[in-house]
Amino acid sequence: MTAESLGAWAKPTLRGSRAVLRPYRPSDVDAAWEMVNEPVGAALTGTDATFTREQIAEWVLSRPSAPSRLDLVIEEVATGEFAGEAVLNGFDAVASSANYRIALRGPDWYGRGLGSEATALMVAHAFTAVGLSRLTLDVRADNPRAIRAYAKAGFVETGRDVSEGTTWVDMELTREAWLRRRGAVGAATPAAHHPLRSGTVRTALDAEKRAPGQ
Repeated sequence: MTAESLGAWAKPTLRGSRAVLRPYRPSDVDAAWEMVNEPVGAALTGTDATFTREQIAEWVLSRPSAPSRLDLVIEEVATGEFAGEAVLNGFDAVASSANYRIALRGPDWYGRGLGSEATALMVAHAFTAVGLSRLTLDVRADNPRAIRAYAKAGFVETGRDVSEGTTWVDMELTREAWLRRRGAVGAATPAAHHPLRSGTVRTALDAEKRAPGQ
């Protein structure tokens, strides 16, 4: 699909001081494969699915044309390296909502401020360029660091549920709340660069579905 046919879901490049969110490239296959097989992230998110490298390659190559969703690589500005991914998926046109999730490549990438900046960039894009009214996510209750990070971005807890012995915290952020917060902190809307403009949390490959491309 072309950028024009993707409409609001065209794949942008969003630039921050620490992280750049950009579309997937064929050269990202090895890093994505490493991220999917990283055990710490898998444990934090309850991911037990396995994928072949061929599945990962096919998934990476399909991201630039995926409709009604947005999968962007988190690239560290300082090194230019693949640090993870940020994703909008589960689009509900009636509710004008989508799910948000983020995954970093592994523990070596934690604590650099990349996740916080990537989340701020993606949230701003979701509520402006995409035009969503609401973002949702779920995160393990025993992952307080992630819960704090989401709360810092403005997400609030809306409930909890238990699946296979694991408690998940449901969180959401509405456009109205984001606008109020943005006005209060004086945040700027990040620039988006793509052909139409001048310019789980769960782990990689939608672990909430446990399968690539969903």
